[in-house]
Amino acid sequence: MYTEFYKLSGLPFQLTPDARFFFQSSVHRKAMAHLLFGLEQSEGFIVVTGDVGAGKTTILSHLLATVDPDAYVTAKIVSSHLGGDDMLRAVAAAFHLQFANLDKASLLCRIEDFLLSNHRQSKRTLLLIDEAQNVPPPALEELRMLSNYQVGAKVPLQCFLLAQPQFRRTLASADLEQFRQRIIASYHLGSMGAAETSEYIRHRLTVVGWRNDPLFTDEALADIFLHTGGIPRKINTVCSRIMLFCFLDELHTVDRDVVKGVAEDLLRETNQVLDASDDQAGGVMLAPLGRGGTAADASQFAPRMEKMERIVERHGRALKFFSSIVERNLVDDFPGNH
Repeated sequence: MYTEFYKLSGLPFQLTPDARFFFQSSVHRKAMAHLLFGLEQSEGFIVVTGDVGAGKTTILSHLLATVDPDAYVTAKIVSSHLGGDDMLRAVAAAFHLQFANLDKASLLCRIEDFLLSNHRQSKRTLLLIDEAQNVPPPALEELRMLSNYQVGAKVPLQCFLLAQPQFRRTLASADLEQFRQRIIASYHLGSMGAAETSEYIRHRLTVVGWRNDPLFTDEALADIFLHTGGIPRKINTVCSRIMLFCFLDELHTVDRDVVKGVAEDLLRETNQVLDASDDQAGGVMLAPLGRGGTAADASQFAPRMEKMERIVERHGRALKFFSSIVERNLVDDFPGNH
C-alpha cells in the first residue's frame, strides 16, 4: 500500500525471511562464521538457537544463497513433533523420494542410495531442520543414525538445526550423548544493540530504494529499539506498521510521537487477542461516564474525539487507495469499455 506513496520497489519489513535483506550485525556475523565453519567440516550437526524472531531462518537462507547450487542438494523440514519413523519419511519427502508402502529398512536403503548418488556426482547433501525444539529424542536419534552413513572416508549428509533456546535442554539429556558428540558447531543468536537496530532499519529500507522518505529521526530509532529489544521480527512488525501509519497520515517524518502511537496500537491489539473475556467492546469509548450518565472528565473528550477523527480519515484514505487499485485493474482487464 505504502510502497507507491514512498516510491519503494518493495516491502522493506515483510516478516517472511528473505536473503536479500540479510544484515550482518555483530551477532549475525558470528553466527555466520559458525555456520561456514561447520559447512567446511562436511560432516556432523550444526546447531543455531535463538529466541523467536531473532533471525535464525534468515541467516540460513543467506548462507544457502551464497553456496554453489550445483555443488549442494538441500532440503528443509519444519518440525512438527515427528516420531522416529516419521522423521525418516519427512527426510525422504523433503528430498522428493518415493516412500509410500516402504518398511523402515527399505526406506533407509532408498535414502542411502540417494546420498550415494549425490556423492558420485560430487554433490553434498544438506538437510535443514527448522523449529528443531519440537523434535523428540527418538527422531533426533534417527537423524544421528543417518549421519553415520559413510562413503569411504566421506560423510555425504550434513544437518543444520535451527531451534528456540529450550532445545538446549533437550540436547542436555543423557540419552542424547552420542548426538551431542556429532555437533561440530553451535551458536546462540542474541538480539541487536541500539546502534545496530538503527542500521538494520536503514539497511532494509535502502534495499528497496529508500531515499530518506519517510525520514526516521534519531529519537524515533532509539524508541523503536526500546519497544523491540533489538529482535529483528519485532522490529519488522513495528516498522511495517509505522510505514502504514505514515502513509495513511501522509507523513514524511517518523518521530517519537509516531512510534509511540504505533506501539500503543500494537499493545492494545495484542491485549485484545490475549483477553479471553467475552465482554470486550467493539467500539471506542470516547469518555468514561460518571454518575447520572455525564462525562466523568470532559477535558478528555476533545483529544479522544480528535483521535477518532484521525482514524476515520485514515480509513477514508485507505479505501480511496484500494478503490483506485480496483479501478486500475478493471481498466486493464476490460480496456474496450473505457
